[in-house]
Amino acid sequence: MSGENRVTRRHALGVGAAGVGLVLAGRAGALPPMFPVVETAQGKLRGLLSGGVAVFKGIRYAASTQSRNRFMPPAPPPTWTGIQDALAYGDVCPQVPADRRHDYADLISMDLQPSGPSEDCLRVNVWTPSIDAQAKKPVIVVLHGGGFYAGSGNSTGMDGEMMARFAGTVVVSVTHRLGAFGYLHLSGTAGGGGDFADSGAAGMLDIVAALRWVRENIAQFGGDPARVLVFGQSGGGAKTSMLLGMPAAKGLFHRAGVMSGSMMRAVEREAADKATMRLLKALDIAPCDLRRLQDLPFTALLQAQALVEAEDRARGEAPMALAPVVGGEAIPAHPFDPTAPAISHDVPMIISTVLDERTFRMVEFGLTDAELLAFARKRVGEKADDILALYREETPGASSFILKARLETDLSFRRFAFQQAERKAAAGGAPVWTYLWNWASPATDGRYGAVHGVDVAPSLHNVRGALTGTDRASRQMADRLASAWASFAANGDPNNERLPQWGAYGPDRRLTLVLDNETEVVADPRARVRELLKDVPSGGVFG
Repeated sequence: MSGENRVTRRHALGVGAAGVGLVLAGRAGALPPMFPVVETAQGKLRGLLSGGVAVFKGIRYAASTQSRNRFMPPAPPPTWTGIQDALAYGDVCPQVPADRRHDYADLISMDLQPSGPSEDCLRVNVWTPSIDAQAKKPVIVVLHGGGFYAGSGNSTGMDGEMMARFAGTVVVSVTHRLGAFGYLHLSGTAGGGGDFADSGAAGMLDIVAALRWVRENIAQFGGDPARVLVFGQSGGGAKTSMLLGMPAAKGLFHRAGVMSGSMMRAVEREAADKATMRLLKALDIAPCDLRRLQDLPFTALLQAQALVEAEDRARGEAPMALAPVVGGEAIPAHPFDPTAPAISHDVPMIISTVLDERTFRMVEFGLTDAELLAFARKRVGEKADDILALYREETPGASSFILKARLETDLSFRRFAFQQAERKAAAGGAPVWTYLWNWASPATDGRYGAVHGVDVAPSLHNVRGALTGTDRASRQMADRLASAWASFAANGDPNNERLPQWGAYGPDRRLTLVLDNETEVVADPRARVRELLKDVPSGGVFG
């Protein structure tokens, strides 16, 4: 074969990125680069164009947290020369695996983490419709659920591609430290001292570091650092609640959303100290020898955490307190107790719940009417007959399983959402809006009702989640909810043409967007339920 006609493998593959660029640039109607490059403050990143949305995955916003960085505040991310690939998700914080022995676990797919565990887990993922540094698109930072013990920004529910395409927003998901790695309170022990002063808030400080990364870099991804919405569901809502009271987070975000996660109080130091001592005992480490904790493999620390939590469950108790701890510099006070935090007086909020949150923790699918009545009488006393009558009136034909969950929901998730909204409104600063999601999940023949998490996928305009399905009704719900978050991110007001006029919440009228097949704004929906239960003790979730 002559030299003129010979085509080597190297030339057939385009010589390299530069060669491919030259070839494509010379062709009519050339596509935009499949592998766009963005220059951040740390170095250049190569992403992937997916249907017009540029996706950058696994970006470090802080250094690895292993070894001497374990339990410490996040350290700055490394810098590099050349171009790094941002094509795959980063690792997730070590955590106890999701238990798939119940249908709900499979429906939310928390076990589907596309990468493995490690302490090099402080990563963000970015989806953007434009990498023009002058685009100034609204930015949505989504915090994952799973309490303070599980999940990651890589979870399927955190995927921001569809939202970036639907609303023209930049979406960022965050992975941070969890469980003992993020919240083991060591400063109260004999050997804690100043070295571990922030260990009980490390996971929250990670999120603050991620928001600093956003402020520093998001313009290069087409985002507007002056229009940042932080929101999340369940644990993501609890983290958002905490951020609103953290001095270090002031000014890093401009709107906030709490979905089914209104956290009024952080963990008290006494409870955190007890949890720490139990974990140290399980590891056979003396309180005066805490540096040994940084030398252990993460597997040993996670195994000890799982052991102590299993002991709690065997006694029928709540797992030990591994969540943000109040009283230090990072979290000087409870976020929403006794009032809304003054530090976020100027941050507008959306606060929400879904109708049947607690079905996600229950398995008594065959609960009888007699068993339901016995439970209700134990829980609310002489009000049992009246409250069950109200529930049956609002949802004729609902199962006893659903109604038990609804009672628990009204005394926990919904109770704290009311409190949070009322305290935010009473503060008199930026407004707060509330929504109630009544649309029941079609999964497993509707057995779970409007279950905890049913609004997660629609909030980012995703319809492939198992809790919602892909039919017309699901897409309509996604259009409505995603449009509210998109407008809120853009303007600080959720109103838009897809929704009825939605007024801000106040204790006089309690205006609430009720999301269902027929979506409407209602003044004080379910008022009789709220009034009947107002003096019954709370159930304790996120309280």
